[in-house]
Amino acid sequence: MFGTIDKSKGLLFVTHDLDHSIRLTLQKMRQEVEGLDENRLLNTPPEDLKRYLVEKYGITPITLQRDQWYADHEDVPVDVRHDPMRWIDDRSRPVMVAGERVEVRIPFEGESELFYAKANTYSLNPPRAVIEKNELVLRYDTPADQPRDIRALVEQTLEEIEQHLGWQRPMINAHNQNLPAAAEQSIHQRRERLLAQSQRAEALGIPIRRRADAPKTYALPTIKRKAVPTLPPATTAQFKPEPALAMELYEHILKVVQDMALVMERSPEAFKAMNEEALRQHFLVQLNGQFEGKATAETFNMGGKTDILLREGDRNVFIAECKFWKGPKAFGEAIDQLLGYATWRDGKTAILVFNRGTETSTVLTGIDAVAKAHGNFKRAVTWPHESGVRYVLHSSGDKNRELVLTVLVFHVPI
Repeated sequence: MFGTIDKSKGLLFVTHDLDHSIRLTLQKMRQEVEGLDENRLLNTPPEDLKRYLVEKYGITPITLQRDQWYADHEDVPVDVRHDPMRWIDDRSRPVMVAGERVEVRIPFEGESELFYAKANTYSLNPPRAVIEKNELVLRYDTPADQPRDIRALVEQTLEEIEQHLGWQRPMINAHNQNLPAAAEQSIHQRRERLLAQSQRAEALGIPIRRRADAPKTYALPTIKRKAVPTLPPATTAQFKPEPALAMELYEHILKVVQDMALVMERSPEAFKAMNEEALRQHFLVQLNGQFEGKATAETFNMGGKTDILLREGDRNVFIAECKFWKGPKAFGEAIDQLLGYATWRDGKTAILVFNRGTETSTVLTGIDAVAKAHGNFKRAVTWPHESGVRYVLHSSGDKNRELVLTVLVFHVPI
């Protein structure tokens, strides 16, 4: 990220411009997205790829760990030829006298190259120090006949260094905040371009043969500044687009379900004695009243005792399970049941939890604990809702085949 650094003179915060380095970092991130094998990219869930890019191209600011600093000293000869207070005939060559070297070492966290990066605000008299691995080293050579107050010198230098680090932080924070959106945009743009190219190629009606020299894998470049994260696992086999339920339709389905729940709340006596299957039938009626079926078949169908299915071809694009809350163990079994269905790459699912007599907060806490502890859990999704949560899980055996799971909790009259 930061290029070649001259450390010989010990000057800090002058070697290169931080603003330029940040722009270069974004450029390298975009180049990596463009350089990925096309099937490798298309077969990787965009969110997983974005997380990898954010981890790799994020910048960790430096934090000095003053509470762990330590000092060392030793007797050394000291060159005093530049001391104007001494009478020296020939200052063109070293003049050595007995002296002492004191080294103060301050461990730090963050990326060491930042010690050589100049922020937009800077000083014309930069501090000096040596960077060795994860330690900042302040070195002072003092003649034995002219002792100095080393502690005061250390404090002054550290104050100057902290000032420069403080000037860097707003620039680094802005980069890290903008990076997820930039990564997402780069991934989206290349995916859309590749899919459009694939459709045009198929429209030719001529078999497409992969070039013999096309890369089968993508080699990660070496970056010294931090441990390099690895790309999410994915195949480079030919990507095949699969049917997917558009997110806006998914949200509309959930809205229909929630509207039906309002009917239940307003007419509690009508639903008081219903079991899971009977409640499921009411949701099915409302859904099929909103979505047209194909030919004579209903759009939403039953599959088993407590589920609602929307199919495309031989797989499901939407699955909803209807379950009464019977504790965390039973909820975990409902997740397993969802994962047992065959879905396309981007499956949309829901579990409608009917709650009788338990505090909603208790139910939601149990749901969250079970979902996040599940072996197929990938991440939680921000979805503001007072009685609902959303997660992304992967199908069993394939981490790149994802399921969006929305859980809605409804009160059912006792």
